[in-house]
Amino acid sequence: MSDEAKFLYSGLRVQNVARSLGFYQKLGFRVRNRGTMGHGGVWIHLRYPGSHHRIELNFYPKSNRFYEPFKFGTQFDHFGFYARNPEAWKRKALRAGGKLAEEFVEGNQRLVYIRDPDGNWLEAFGPAKPRRRRRKKA
Repeated sequence: MSDEAKFLYSGLRVQNVARSLGFYQKLGFRVRNRGTMGHGGVWIHLRYPGSHHRIELNFYPKSNRFYEPFKFGTQFDHFGFYARNPEAWKRKALRAGGKLAEEFVEGNQRLVYIRDPDGNWLEAFGPAKPRRRRRKKA
């Protein structure tokens, strides 16, 4: 595993949370966590038994800054990474050719969104203020 980031989930935009959740639960997915975003969106993390990768269902109401009219093919929202240092991850992604889409702090988490060369979003989240690593004593 990379020391700086861990690939955790893929986010899907949904039009109807209850309908989408019911569908994935009937396939065997289990709710791992859920919540409301500071900007008003709703998220639900689902995990399939035996798999570590998660699906995150995301709903953005029309009043939300991330809302977009739903068109076929726009359901993919973003890949999600946990990063010990989101700022360092952002710098690496920008050097690789990504473009900053959004960044903010929500509670004690820093969230950074980067667009890849095709416009797909990648999210890195982690501590708003990363701890400094202790140097090993010689």
